[in-house]
Amino acid sequence: CICLGSVFGIEKIYSDNITLILDRLLDGYDNRLRPGSGGGVTEVKTDIFVTSFGPVSDVEMEYTMDMFFRQMWVDERLKFEGPPEVLRLNNRMVDKIWTPDTFFQNSRKSISHNTTTPNKLFRIMQNGTVLYTMRLTIGAECPMRLMDFPMDAHSCPLRFGSYAYTSSEILFTWRKGPVASVECPAESMSLLQYDLVGQTLSSEIFKSNTGHYSVQVVHFHLKRKLGYYLIQTYVPLIMVVVLSQVSFWINKESVPARTVAGITTVLTMTTLSISARQSLPKVAYATAMDWFIAVCFAFVASALVEFAAVNYFATLQANRLKKQKARRERFEVLDTGNLKRRNHSVCRSEPGEASRVPIFLQQGSAFPQIPQLAGTSPIDKYARILFPLAFALFNLVYWYIYLAKDTMEIARYTSHIQL
Repeated sequence: CICLGSVFGIEKIYSDNITLILDRLLDGYDNRLRPGSGGGVTEVKTDIFVTSFGPVSDVEMEYTMDMFFRQMWVDERLKFEGPPEVLRLNNRMVDKIWTPDTFFQNSRKSISHNTTTPNKLFRIMQNGTVLYTMRLTIGAECPMRLMDFPMDAHSCPLRFGSYAYTSSEILFTWRKGPVASVECPAESMSLLQYDLVGQTLSSEIFKSNTGHYSVQVVHFHLKRKLGYYLIQTYVPLIMVVVLSQVSFWINKESVPARTVAGITTVLTMTTLSISARQSLPKVAYATAMDWFIAVCFAFVASALVEFAAVNYFATLQANRLKKQKARRERFEVLDTGNLKRRNHSVCRSEPGEASRVPIFLQQGSAFPQIPQLAGTSPIDKYARILFPLAFALFNLVYWYIYLAKDTMEIARYTSHIQL
């Protein structure tokens, strides 16, 4: 009982001491004035711990992140002496002292979490250093250039600074340096279509009509994952092009089969191109996927045009052969008429020769039948080789250009992070 009473007595003395320190700190304290008001510059050190990053919207061109936002500054008016080295206070103390008017310039929506109480941490050190931490959810804009979609990479910025104080009054700096001041643990990433390659930090001076302001900038470097688009778009497009080229091996007499195959592949290509554009904003320029779709559509349409050319030239050849046959038949009729007249005169002068006329007529009237649309068209023979080679060459050039560009972008981001 004596020991328990002594413990309670010590705790009471300790709490009374903290109460006296707080009363002394707030005695005559004006939270409307910043530290160093009247000549000095207040340095606010910041750092960010990202608890959740994502999702990223391509249509809205924005990203969402949940983070712990920390700010630290020195307020000479809050120095104290006493047994506690650090005063650990709740959020009610925040409203009684001066805090920076920090805002996020490129945010579209910001949420400060208040469940079950305001998620704020507030501490005061003996030398007057103040640590102020809050949990925020930020939805910020991310300008995107989708020229290389879906092999694209983006740098999404987060800008924050003082709303009212100029750089001559408040100067923002990175608390742990320009490398370690933003932490993004791997387990906090909730991205389905992107990989967070890294982030770069910098400090800027924002110039406006009301003055120059200190601004901190974080660029989150994102690289899109290609797997989804390979499965949903690229592989089906390649298969449709290959199927369109199968018609080169179908007999040219099978007009309905080749026509249906060509029209079906063209319609399938149109459906795939429309579905691929639904997940993107309506940009006015062509993306890498648009170029691939356009070339695939050209190959599919060319296969249908190739069969039209085969059928056209086969029809011309058939008509030409029919004309030749008709001409030969007319010549044969004329020759047969002349032959009959000659034979008639011979029969009158030489009756013994009449027995040889039937054999001569059978030999002269024989005419072989020429098939009109038989065999393989020379156009099909060339198409069987040229179309696959051209499509393979296009794929080689396409993937080499964009994947090489992709590798260069990742290397550039990595070099920035190392610097």
